[in-house]
Amino acid sequence: MSDKNPKASVEKQIYSMLNDLCVQYNVMTHEAAATITACAGINAAFGDAEHCKNLFLANRRQTRFFLLMMAGHKKFRTAEVSKQIGQARLSFGSDDDLARLLHIRPGAVSPLGLLFDQNHEVDLLIDQDLLNKPFILVHPGVNTATIRISMDDFKQKILNGTDRKWQTVRLS
Repeated sequence: MSDKNPKASVEKQIYSMLNDLCVQYNVMTHEAAATITACAGINAAFGDAEHCKNLFLANRRQTRFFLLMMAGHKKFRTAEVSKQIGQARLSFGSDDDLARLLHIRPGAVSPLGLLFDQNHEVDLLIDQDLLNKPFILVHPGVNTATIRISMDDFKQKILNGTDRKWQTVRLS
């Protein structure tokens, strides 16, 4: 891309891909919000949506990658997730792998980055409780904006529309 700001370029590409998939969404721009705590005001403004905590994970050798979508109020327990997906030990994936595979940086991790993962190198894990939410809030590749998407559009148009498989996990 010839954009001077690569972050803006990724954001524009995500909006374009969402439009191509006929996904309905609402956008709110805001100050940088790199943590779930920083997103509290955004959640209140939307009111009816769950802000996703998105974690980019890898196996011990950094050869398999996972994106875990979970409810923002839950705590990540490595052992709990590792056991459910049959991986001996998970840790956070590297910043370089995150950028290479999902075109995003730490603080803006989002399942919308999967739109760039054409070879499906990142396995998507979704917390069961999140699947029951009518709407989710995610970053569009940058942490200065938040998108509200219906869970139905996320599953049907984004995941099914891009032939993306996912695995459900149960987080306590």
